[in-house]
Amino acid sequence: MPAQTPVPAAPAESATTVAVTARPPRRGRLAVLSLTLGLFSIVTTEILPIGLLTPIGDAFGTSDGTSGLMMTLPGFLAAVAAPAVTVSAARVDRRRMLCLLMAVLALANFLAAGASAYWLMMVSRVLVGFVIGAFWSIGAGLAERLVPAEQVGRATAVIFSAVPLGSVLGVPAGTLLEQLAGWRVVFIAMGVLALAVLGALLLSLPPLPPQQVTRLAVLRDLLGTGRVRAGLVVTFLIVTAHFGTYTYVTPFLADVTHASPGLITTFLLAFGAAGVVGNFLAGAWARRALRPIFASTAALLAAACLLLPVLGTSRAGALLLLLVWGLAYGAVPVCSQTWFATAAPHAPEAASVVFTSSFQATISLGALAGGAVVDAASVSAVMFIGAIAAALAAGACLGPRCRA
Repeated sequence: MPAQTPVPAAPAESATTVAVTARPPRRGRLAVLSLTLGLFSIVTTEILPIGLLTPIGDAFGTSDGTSGLMMTLPGFLAAVAAPAVTVSAARVDRRRMLCLLMAVLALANFLAAGASAYWLMMVSRVLVGFVIGAFWSIGAGLAERLVPAEQVGRATAVIFSAVPLGSVLGVPAGTLLEQLAGWRVVFIAMGVLALAVLGALLLSLPPLPPQQVTRLAVLRDLLGTGRVRAGLVVTFLIVTAHFGTYTYVTPFLADVTHASPGLITTFLLAFGAAGVVGNFLAGAWARRALRPIFASTAALLAAACLLLPVLGTSRAGALLLLLVWGLAYGAVPVCSQTWFATAAPHAPEAASVVFTSSFQATISLGALAGGAVVDAASVSAVMFIGAIAAALAAGACLGPRCRA
């Protein structure tokens, strides 16, 4: 049995041709924008606890490490949901799936806003994890079905800009809104945004019948290739390094840098702005020099984490290192997705599944490990450990098994 079974298409032309040529270019760009907004709302909802960790922990009487489970749980669920939903809903129109997932995201945010106990907050995070895994797996590779071929690269970079924009706009805006009105209002706002994105998707996306049925066999085949396994190792190390440390950057800035809540918001904004730059730089260069770019980002991230406990005691030092860190991490999602996509050009949706599952599982593991270190030692200790993991990622990128 073949790994992927083509879904019967209209006799005259393929599903891809219909999806692209039947649409005016402007509407295709609007569809890409709507998809980007959807991913932005998902990314922001996922990482909001980074900026709201302390007030949410105070509300429910949990430690920073325990509150970090709000980052851990969605990652685990997303890692499972990515292959499970893609395989089980293989023949469902992708437009319907994306719209349904945005409705679930709105529900999750409203549930978080009204949570009366920490366990209810965690239920909302379960729903978030389900949405993350399914939406990313389906949506990350849709650019080629929404715009003409010559615009696919640019559209893909726009879609992936949702990741750093979640940091540059989402988390700082959420932190600021929390200071003005409380953290529950932040989740209400995210629920309203999810509903608005749902409307945009309904208006802009064309019907997107699946082009191929992704079976479990294709995922097993991909995991059996050397380049995919090498990509998993690099992704595991660098994402562990980032989320094992960045999840606790707010307590670090408060306890070590002694930054005020307003200054922390400014620092997070600067971090996200640098991430946007890193995202578009990686989008332009990754396919031409993937290994050097990925290794460089890992090395910069390692340097930032290593020096932050030393130079981060001053506000200027903390800001400078956060800019370096943001620039480096902004390139990571594009590099990782490019790695898996080029390793499996014959199975783009399956490659997106592997990317999403590995990325999200590592986010949760990194946040969990970082929380254990924070509770057992300190936020400075977790920075040093993150630096080691990032340095190993840089070395792995240049190893003989990582030929790109």
